[in-house]
Amino acid sequence: MPSQEELFDAVDALLEGEPRLPAPAERARLREAAGVTQARLASALKSTPQTVKNWENGRSEPRPPRLQAYLRLLDGWAERYPAAADAVPSPEAVPEVFTGPVGPIASAAVRVAVPISDVEPATVAAHPATSSRRPARKAALPTAADPRFPRGPLAVLDGDGTAYGVDGIVLDCPAATVTQLVEWTLHESGLGAARLNRSGKDADPLIVLTAAAAVRLGLPERLEGPEARRSLRLPDDHPVVKQITKAKWKLTQRGFGPWARVYRPAQAGQRQCVQFAILSWDALDARSWPGVTDMGPAEIARVLGTYASRVLTPRGSTATSGLELMTALRPPTRAVKNEATGEWESAYNPGSLGTRPMDPAPPEAPTEHPVAQGWTGGFLDEEAYQWVRDVSLLSDEECLLPNAIGLDLNTAFLAASSRMVVGLSAPDHFHHPAFNKKIPGSWLVDLSGIELDPRLPSPFTPSGRRPEGPAWYQTHTLAYAVELGHEVEPIEAFLRRETGAYLDPWHDRLKTAYADTLADLGVTPDLDDRQFLAAMEHHKQVDPAMTAVLAAIKATVKGGIGKLRERPQGRHYRDGERWPALERPTWRPDIRAAVISKARVNMHRKMANTAKATGRYPLGVLSDCVVYASPGPSPLDFLPYTTSGKPLPGAFRLGPTPGLAKVEGVQEMAWAVDLMEKGLNPARHIKGGDAVLDEGE
Repeated sequence: MPSQEELFDAVDALLEGEPRLPAPAERARLREAAGVTQARLASALKSTPQTVKNWENGRSEPRPPRLQAYLRLLDGWAERYPAAADAVPSPEAVPEVFTGPVGPIASAAVRVAVPISDVEPATVAAHPATSSRRPARKAALPTAADPRFPRGPLAVLDGDGTAYGVDGIVLDCPAATVTQLVEWTLHESGLGAARLNRSGKDADPLIVLTAAAAVRLGLPERLEGPEARRSLRLPDDHPVVKQITKAKWKLTQRGFGPWARVYRPAQAGQRQCVQFAILSWDALDARSWPGVTDMGPAEIARVLGTYASRVLTPRGSTATSGLELMTALRPPTRAVKNEATGEWESAYNPGSLGTRPMDPAPPEAPTEHPVAQGWTGGFLDEEAYQWVRDVSLLSDEECLLPNAIGLDLNTAFLAASSRMVVGLSAPDHFHHPAFNKKIPGSWLVDLSGIELDPRLPSPFTPSGRRPEGPAWYQTHTLAYAVELGHEVEPIEAFLRRETGAYLDPWHDRLKTAYADTLADLGVTPDLDDRQFLAAMEHHKQVDPAMTAVLAAIKATVKGGIGKLRERPQGRHYRDGERWPALERPTWRPDIRAAVISKARVNMHRKMANTAKATGRYPLGVLSDCVVYASPGPSPLDFLPYTTSGKPLPGAFRLGPTPGLAKVEGVQEMAWAVDLMEKGLNPARHIKGGDAVLDEGE
């Protein structure tokens, strides 16, 4: 039995609570003030520099016993180096162009959050519920990471005036109009989220409207019209739009659509903005957020709140959020002190893409781009695989195997973006340069003379067919040709002198988000291969909310990479005209090409290593899915393992992290052969088993 003294000590520990660390940005400030590097701090705490970096970026938190040691160190530094009132200002005090998903709000828009201490608290008093799904009000607020935003990043507003937040928070919202809702959100709700980078911007609060809430605020339940869904918005003469204008609020160029922003231009160094998502206007695409619109408001808040804490507060489609996450983690500017004047100024943030848009080299641009007009030198074709093996190359042994199994690589584009160096400056033109695998860019090279096994797709083309002459390739594709033992003699190249691992923080945050969400669904890194396969069979039934978050994270990866080369929209567009996406510094088709090139090379390397170890060749490949003939219904029946039972290095490996494989589907081998005889790709249909004959493969 424990002694009374031991029990009292335990109770006292509970009363004291967990030690509270300062905000991530303050941790970094204190370390820098002390003149200590991340590597030196990591050594002192018996950790790694990357772990310290994560603590200072807010991507992870220290755990005992390092937590107590770290806290003691920070407390000591805080006494020696207190934060002065006129110390380095937060980036919100520096004028910056707002580069949101819908274009600039103002040429010098500045964001300053409204301090919660300066406004009246939101109503959280309990009152009788009017709906069975309406929980009792919380008597106290949960501990928040940032005291300025004690009620989390967002709320889902229902038609009875109930606003459902994260962590079960429920608020009374008295607003009866959109403008009243904006004022309540900014001055009473306590909603918002801290910036992800010390030089970035705090996230605008998000209000999600159910259909009933939209109607209550004077909005139509459905938004319909002759245009495509992405261009739908309220007409300028709609009463709600007039109401917003009359109250001296503004809308972005997208107007009031499924995703809307209501803001005021900067005044006295302050800017205020609220974003809205209207569920009944299809703000949440079912492909990216499966099942979410059918959930209750509290569960929707849980889904979006989890996504916000692990990725960022949604700012539009998952593709838009994926692109915005890049900028949030690598802000284009930072605050620097002008030594001559003593004033703080906005300056370029090293490692970012900067604030100005940059035209690509002609071969990197889509054919409709202005720089491509009149260009006759060919174009870069770095796309994902769409290849099926010639049925005549199937062996009798393969045809007699009972099963065809599809393997899908987890977030292959995310895995490819890891530690990838990309160009940060404009391209320079070279003739007959020597190839250098460390320089990002586009190279004109003739690889048609390279002979490869026809049972594997060519690593140099998305079709998997052998190149027919000189063509443009991204650096990773040519580096792989050199890795395979072939000489590379560039004829021409567009290369970038300034480089950096721009996508590193984007990769790290999304990788952690993906792994944490899979772990919530029971799929953890400590499972062996059999346990992993068993967990993956049922993980989507564990928690529909976390299943939706996982789908959204995957869509964020693919959509974010796709947005780097967003094409023009609208039937009135004419080739050679500029379109809005070109005005973004993040419109970078060369970076998209680099990610896809590396992902395709990674896939080919795994296929080649598997063939070398087992003699098995793929039946078809579609992007990150590959299909193999198998003697059994499990990938364990054909994947290569070492004599000690470990996965063979370099080949396909099962697991939950980006770049590892999971089962996409299992069908009969006869089914796959039948598709291949028709020229169809079994990798496209392995998941569902159905095939259409007019898909144009």
